[in-house]
Amino acid sequence: MKIIAVGMNYASHNKEMQHALKLAEPTIFMKSESSLLKNGKPFFIPDFSTEIHYETEVVVKINRLGKNIAERFARRYYNEATIGIDFTARDVQRRLKSEGLPWEISKAFDNSAVVGTFIPLEEAGDINRIPFRLEINGEKVQEGNTADMIFKVDKIVAYVSRFFTLKMGDLIYTGTPEGVGPVRVGDHLQGYIGERKLLDFHVR
Repeated sequence: MKIIAVGMNYASHNKEMQHALKLAEPTIFMKSESSLLKNGKPFFIPDFSTEIHYETEVVVKINRLGKNIAERFARRYYNEATIGIDFTARDVQRRLKSEGLPWEISKAFDNSAVVGTFIPLEEAGDINRIPFRLEINGEKVQEGNTADMIFKVDKIVAYVSRFFTLKMGDLIYTGTPEGVGPVRVGDHLQGYIGERKLLDFHVR
């Protein structure tokens, strides 16, 4: 099982993070299988970072084997979606970037890919117009809509399949909008697609 993530896929977040790049293709990075955190289990802040940020994203699950998928057929390769959190050790990422070094450890550490309950796309709605949000301790902290993606899900699936064979169960984190921020011990995170709560866990 692979966890594939898309960086810089919302213009609002890119502005927030002061990214001025004009992207011609999706920016892809990977998380490790041990990054996955599901079933509402708590997230424990790791000892190597003092600045763990949440990044709320719509996640799709691949449902069949595919390689070099044409964009017009990409929709056949996923049929479920949920809300997820791409946890980032921002202080570690900032340091590694400043030194011109790879920054996988800031993104792919254990339990950094939180995933909610998957629902059929028929229930989630049009994949290109899905509203989603994150609440922390009952207050909305981040909100987005897949309509604002720079690269739509079908484009991402087709692009990724050029480099990696997609297999059943692979997850694609589709990018985060503006509003990322830190989490602290004791926080209660709840993620929604529309008004449907699909993610619910605590930070320890």
